[in-house]
Amino acid sequence: MSAQRASRQTIPAEAIDALRGSDPILRAIIDRVGPFEPSFEPDLWWSLVDAITSQQLSIKAAATIVGRVECLAPDGRRPTPAEILAIPDDTLRACGLSRAKTAYVKDLATKWLDGTLEADNLHTMADEEVIEQLVRVKGIGRWTAEMVLMFTLGRPDVLPVDDLGLRVAVQDAYELADRPGRAELETLGEPWRPWRSVASFYLWRSRRV
Repeated sequence: MSAQRASRQTIPAEAIDALRGSDPILRAIIDRVGPFEPSFEPDLWWSLVDAITSQQLSIKAAATIVGRVECLAPDGRRPTPAEILAIPDDTLRACGLSRAKTAYVKDLATKWLDGTLEADNLHTMADEEVIEQLVRVKGIGRWTAEMVLMFTLGRPDVLPVDDLGLRVAVQDAYELADRPGRAELETLGEPWRPWRSVASFYLWRSRRV
């Protein structure tokens, strides 16, 4: 998620206490990393635009392109779904979007407006229901949906088992010979429930401090 307008989310103290008590390795990571606030993008529509735009790009490149798309709307605000649909493809591509991502962003806008994506109800749906909704959009897979759950909807118990950064962090922290697969990561993460998102935040952060 782009940090251009993102806010910060506070990690509940009960999550820290529960994780420190459930896993000695994670406790050491939490103590080493110390307090921090993960980024949070409350705008669901824009978080999806950002997620599609940012796929397979560096953080810096993604932020640049997202910023250009953001500037296509007047008055310093973000383009609405209707405005995205009205923007010529060539204009979006000039911002740095590939042909495929241009089509994906417009598919998102179409599904947002026609009700295929039940955007107004996502906040009340269970995690798996949200994922089922989001993957209806071209260019959005399970991993992207999980990032939206964590960084926009603020869901506390998401474990993105396909995330390479998380798998590398777990391999390093637990001194595994190989990167863990889905099943191994799910097993390792069982003690972290119901705060697997928070555990993921700390494991990601552990690679930077």
